Amino acid sequence: MSPDLLTQAFETLELDEPSPGTVVVRLNRPDRLNAMNNTMFDELERVALGLNDRDGCRVVILTGAGRAFCAGFDLADAEHLADLGAMGMLDQQELAARSMLAIRSMRQPTIAAVNGAATGGGLALSLACDLRIAAPAAQFNTAFVKIGLSSGDLGTSWLLTRLCGPAVASELGFTGRMVLAEEAVTIRLVNSVSAEGALMDDCLALAAQIVANSPGGVQMSKRALQMNMEVGSFAAAIELENRGQALLTRGTDMPEALAAFKEKRPPRFTGT
Repeated sequence: MSPDLLTQAFETLELDEPSPGTVVVRLNRPDRLNAMNNTMFDELERVALGLNDRDGCRVVILTGAGRAFCAGFDLADAEHLADLGAMGMLDQQELAARSMLAIRSMRQPTIAAVNGAATGGGLALSLACDLRIAAPAAQFNTAFVKIGLSSGDLGTSWLLTRLCGPAVASELGFTGRMVLAEEAVTIRLVNSVSAEGALMDDCLALAAQIVANSPGGVQMSKRALQMNMEVGSFAAAIELENRGQALLTRGTDMPEALAAFKEKRPPRFTGT
């Protein structure tokens, strides 16, 4: 992968490539529990769009520096929100929402390594990822209703309902109560909980399993899984799947996989 993005200096983020094809994006405001501000929204969008253009980037892990994943919008910057006009507040919302959309729209699978609190916008950020692995200290809440706002923010109402079901999403959205790591597994909010100190190792191991597969196959799988959450019929889902499979058989990875099977060797995928 071209190193330019990895060597750029960001005010609120740190980037690292611990293994070929796997990029870690770390929220880096630990003194503020990685709370979001407009600079972070802008940098998240720019990094997501930049990594999306890198063929060598195969998996992205998103995590937080220090003891929190992300404490949501920084309330120290929130006092002016009530003074914004309607269009000014819409601009503010769209700035924040673009960062979530950019992350969710990445062609690479994204893993949220939730190392601590993920509240409000932090929960939304974890939901925007494809997979969520939690540390024992992870905790989640919608938080919005605690400060007079709606849980319909930054995609939370759409994603939380599809992950946990409407009844659980309604309870969490109306109460803003805290969900600890073990409960998060039972309500399908996270995929798994790591042992103490093992979160990043588990995420890197999961990333390695993904990187070992065909880049095109993984990317088309992500597209089908996401898009078919939004279509209205089985027939439409099948149509989308058919197009993806037809495209993939025109590349080099499927013939390589068949040849590797016959020759009893690991496949050498290129994504071309």
